[in-house]
Amino acid sequence: MYMRELSDKDIANLLLNAGTVFIRPDEPFTWASGIKSPIYCDNRLILSDIKTRGLIETALIRAIVTYVPGYDCLMGTATAGIPHAAIISHIVIAPMGYVRPGAKDHGRENQIEGQIHSGDRVVVIEDLISTGGSVLAAVEALREAGATVLGVAAIFNYNLKESAEKFEKADIKVVSLSNFDAAVDVAVNAGLISPEDKERLLRFRDNPRDESWMKA
Repeated sequence: MYMRELSDKDIANLLLNAGTVFIRPDEPFTWASGIKSPIYCDNRLILSDIKTRGLIETALIRAIVTYVPGYDCLMGTATAGIPHAAIISHIVIAPMGYVRPGAKDHGRENQIEGQIHSGDRVVVIEDLISTGGSVLAAVEALREAGATVLGVAAIFNYNLKESAEKFEKADIKVVSLSNFDAAVDVAVNAGLISPEDKERLLRFRDNPRDESWMKA
């Protein structure tokens, strides 16, 4: 059965309804980097929601086919990108592997798991992009292995200027199903946050290391 293409706000609404995106401007989350964030996106929860998972994987496949076609294999980022890469590769019948944050200190000491050959055209599957550091480390590892990285396909992007500049410098195309701005707009329209909260959230997006946004 044909399913219409979902917009970034459709996906944001899907994630909010599935409880994978949390918005708490008055009780911010702390990222691993130490940044205080009013939004936390836990896309691992998608895996437990069969309907949402099916819609997300279908949307990811469409995005890949449309914006980064011609791939030889898919590579997930460890760990959250791995299941999505595995599901998609099974549907489209494509080779799949994943990239660790660093090489193992035992066995074959691999950083890249699965077969990768010099010249392979790869799409990296990521669950979400914040500052962009982890997925760009995966891109660099794949490039060092001789692969051509066509781009990164992600479920959610925080739309941070820092990450956009990093991807531009690395000459990497990024395709995201949804993003920070779309989630904020949907949350305001649904009455989950106030217009005043929206202004605070946008100040965070513009400069996440400036914590003045936390002041009402």
